[in-house]
Amino acid sequence: MSNYRGRFAPSPTGELHFGSLFAAVISYLDAKKNNGSWFIRIEDIDPQREVLGASKKIIESLKYHGFIWDSNPVFQSNRTSLYEETLSILHSQNSYYLCPCSRQQLINNSGEHSIECKTQNTQKMTCATKFKVSNKHYEWLDVFQGKVTQPLKDDFVLKRKEGYFSYQLAVVCDDIDQKITHVVRGTDLLLSTPMQLALYQALNKAPPQFSHFPLILNDQGQKLSKQNLAPSINNDNALSNILHIFDLLGLVLIREPRSAEEALNMAIPLWGKQLLPKSNITNQLT
Repeated sequence: MSNYRGRFAPSPTGELHFGSLFAAVISYLDAKKNNGSWFIRIEDIDPQREVLGASKKIIESLKYHGFIWDSNPVFQSNRTSLYEETLSILHSQNSYYLCPCSRQQLINNSGEHSIECKTQNTQKMTCATKFKVSNKHYEWLDVFQGKVTQPLKDDFVLKRKEGYFSYQLAVVCDDIDQKITHVVRGTDLLLSTPMQLALYQALNKAPPQFSHFPLILNDQGQKLSKQNLAPSINNDNALSNILHIFDLLGLVLIREPRSAEEALNMAIPLWGKQLLPKSNITNQLT
């Protein structure tokens, strides 16, 4: 049995769209080709951006499109105790500080923090919790991108002033807790990788293997996302949606499948990173 443990982790800012389906297909095929496990995690830690009912609809769409996951979906909103526990560990290491500075203040001061922030005279102030960056340079071997080098110049938020945990903290906590070994995601998250590597290093945990694939773009050259008004996927066209993704990848099945689930199963032995496009895919949506 393979030790590969992968995951698909959408945010419920809207229903599943074609770009997210593309990501789910790639992460699923990569896990199953390696005889691995594949999990769903709903990253619902930002209620200000969450759309009511979107989590349920995302899971329904994945079912319609033939995905089978290896345990019940995990919801980040149920895991705050894990994040607080991790913050306590980082606090014991003096790895973070409390920051009352607003983003605009930092911009106006060329990145310089306020006197209160520097002296930690913040008892009566609303603060964000920020990680102290010590390593300014990160390098890793990305399965899809090859050798990647990224700077990490600025301290980053672990918990926002409003009390919400940051994506960077939550995703690392969850990947460690779920024993995720392979993270397969879009190149839009390349810039997040150094922050996550910094947290793995601080927590003395081995990071997963990262694989970043090119994105699906809209006609304006923007990443398909709810922010850019990407339309929801039509569950009634599940098989054709999956086959369209295979067409974009140049993945040719040996015969016509009868369902989306059968199409995915037929594609597993054919999957390989050589199928990925060299750059983002634009203007190829139906």
